[in-house]
Amino acid sequence: MREVFNIVITGIGGQGLITLLDVISRVAFNRGLDVKTSELHGLSQRGGSVSVYIRFGKKVYSPMVPKAQANLILALEFQEALNGLEFASKDTVFIINNYQTPTLAESASFKQVEDNIKLATAKIFTMPFSTICEKELDNSVVVGMAMIGFAILKDALPLTKEEIIGAIKERIPEKFWELNIKALEVIKDSQ
Repeated sequence: MREVFNIVITGIGGQGLITLLDVISRVAFNRGLDVKTSELHGLSQRGGSVSVYIRFGKKVYSPMVPKAQANLILALEFQEALNGLEFASKDTVFIINNYQTPTLAESASFKQVEDNIKLATAKIFTMPFSTICEKELDNSVVVGMAMIGFAILKDALPLTKEEIIGAIKERIPEKFWELNIKALEVIKDSQ
């Protein structure tokens, strides 16, 4: 693992970004690493933009991910991926949920978003995580956990599935453990 591992998670209010921040931070903390986090809310209660930042390593001095220094960017909504661009470099891995929040405003197409991201990095994985979670689990609220599982599967996140499961059991109410663990494992390498 690098000296400091930087994660940016973008999405909209209600997608569970704070839960993801809690779970990932707990794993790093349990490893004895220094962890700093920050969150930026738009109108999160109304489906507005939300971004969270997680940094962990031997010593972390600031909670904010420096520009062009994200190791991993998870975009739970494809247009929100654009909010992570300033943190991307050629080495950044982008994992994007091919899902668009219904809106009345004109929005960028998936191709436009992907083309913009390709200017920064070629390490892009896109998948209809919401659709897969809805189909396989009858619930798309856990899309972020599915994306974490995929990031681990692709070696884009230096944490283990077992560590994430432990953190789920520490940070999430017991009645949701099974659903979150299934979401963590819903994406198989063949998809």
